Amino acid sequence: MSKRTPPPSAPLAPADAEALLRWRLALGPEAEATAPELGLAGLAGQAGLPGVDGERLKDFDGALGFVYDGGRGAGRGGARPYLPVWLGLLREFFDRDVVAILQKDAIEQRGLTELLFEPETLPFLEKNVDLVATLMAARGLVPDQAKDLARGIVREVVEDLRRQLESEVRTTLLGAARRNTDSPLPLARNIDWRRTIQRNLRGWDRARQRLVPERIYFWANQRRRHDWDVVIAVDQSGSMGPSVVYSSVMGAIFASIDVLRTRLLFFDTEIVDVTPLLVDPIDVLFASQLGGGTDINRAVAYVEEHFVERPDKTIFLLITDLFEGGDAEALVARIRGLVEAKATVLVLLALTDGGTPSYDHALAARLTALGAHCFGCTPRLLVRVVERIMKHQDPAGVIAEHAAAPRR
Repeated sequence: MSKRTPPPSAPLAPADAEALLRWRLALGPEAEATAPELGLAGLAGQAGLPGVDGERLKDFDGALGFVYDGGRGAGRGGARPYLPVWLGLLREFFDRDVVAILQKDAIEQRGLTELLFEPETLPFLEKNVDLVATLMAARGLVPDQAKDLARGIVREVVEDLRRQLESEVRTTLLGAARRNTDSPLPLARNIDWRRTIQRNLRGWDRARQRLVPERIYFWANQRRRHDWDVVIAVDQSGSMGPSVVYSSVMGAIFASIDVLRTRLLFFDTEIVDVTPLLVDPIDVLFASQLGGGTDINRAVAYVEEHFVERPDKTIFLLITDLFEGGDAEALVARIRGLVEAKATVLVLLALTDGGTPSYDHALAARLTALGAHCFGCTPRLLVRVVERIMKHQDPAGVIAEHAAAPRR
């Protein structure tokens, strides 16, 4: 029995042709290799789209392909098209909301940070720490007309983050500063009002409408100013962007707590002391310069020389992925010296809200063996760790608990 030749395909209804055309554009040109009937020109003709020919659809296909397929470029212009032409194609073929989505995907998937500052994009991007880090890294590209908008987004995210964290940080660390329950010195300034009221409620005089306490409770001492030194040194190489944002916020909160004397510096191969700016984390962030090399040893040497006056009362937060571009052996020796001097050294491999940091495992192991604590950290874990240290307790337990917890 001879094989019958299949009859030619019947023309598609316009609605069906338009639906297939949309699928072809979503799937890319590779779809034509397995289904020749998905050719752009033929589908466009059957769909009856006015003013849309095969050549213009190829440009349309290229505009999509630049974002979602590394092998194609807009307007047949290669893997990285001339951006003004590509943006023009997007604005021609898509409405404003779709343009924003495509540009966002281009930023994330193709690294086109220039697109952050296009008028259709910036207001539609999700406002979070990653966006702030990207804005800070690319702020040299910000055109004048977008600077106020970019700074407003940075302020909105940072102030929201500070509101989320500040109350918890202050309550926890001020509580840790009050070591004892009672005081042998009954001074009015040391009255523990909350405990005094709670313990004397039975002494309420209904007739006179007042509390008659049997006993007044006191804190052990008035909170002492600058009881602890907190030194934060932040690696501002490109991979540490989100950590720079969180460090700026946490540094500003720590600086507002009078029992802590807080210093903050950024480093790459140079060092910038931003302690005078800690009143406003926005100013701190705009003093950072994300990118560049890394000389951790030089930063630790600066901390040793300028900030470590009371090692046993010093909490040194070294925030870095430990990819050292300087003298690694000298860095190990300096960390050993700080630990032996009884300073508490916390090497935060990242300070973010989640995720597993990428870091130099070998160097982290060496520093851990010396007595430094090396771990990826969230802001809330940092508060718990600092609380333990201020209470003269080993923070290793809460660090291990965090490391063992399942990641979302």
